[in-house]
Amino acid sequence: MSEVKLAAAVRTEFGKGAARAIRRNNQVPAVVYGHGSEPAHVTLPAHDLALALRTPNVLLSLDVDGKNELAIPKAVQRDAIKGFLVHVDLLLVRRGEKVTVEVVVETEGDLAPGSFLVENVLNTLSVETEATHIPTSVTVSIAGLEAGDSILAKDIALPTGTTLVTDPDAVVIQILAAQAEEPAAETEAAEGAEA
Repeated sequence: MSEVKLAAAVRTEFGKGAARAIRRNNQVPAVVYGHGSEPAHVTLPAHDLALALRTPNVLLSLDVDGKNELAIPKAVQRDAIKGFLVHVDLLLVRRGEKVTVEVVVETEGDLAPGSFLVENVLNTLSVETEATHIPTSVTVSIAGLEAGDSILAKDIALPTGTTLVTDPDAVVIQILAAQAEEPAAETEAAEGAEA
């Protein structure tokens, strides 16, 4: 779990025009909320925030007017065409507090010999974990699996202190037999014989 420090400035101007002006100054408008406190409207440095958001479930240490707050990204809005950050919602967390987050499922290993395909039914798992120890991903071994095999959510080993929120019987990965296509020449010959 990585913790990234960012300087946040309180913003007092709102609306589309103000948000555009903030983005022109290489900042991103954001809202920080949680723990029953009033939502705080802030601006964050665009480049540093974009780099931090490359890590899934990154823990952000925000310096807001000299006060340090820990937060995790809850909603990230990007421009549909250019991909730059438009707005970010951040959830305040405390050390030791449990949060529910989505964790990426990664696979490792080689399937059994043959023509098999891996279908990732779920790309993420919903887990509950301590806010300062959020895993970036969970790894599943598919070594030796063949058609018909599947891995359920309850079969995936989670890091210590992390509990599964996703339905334990949900299929995460299943192995399928590859479908063989008829060669094009045989198909054309069969169509010619029918005519």
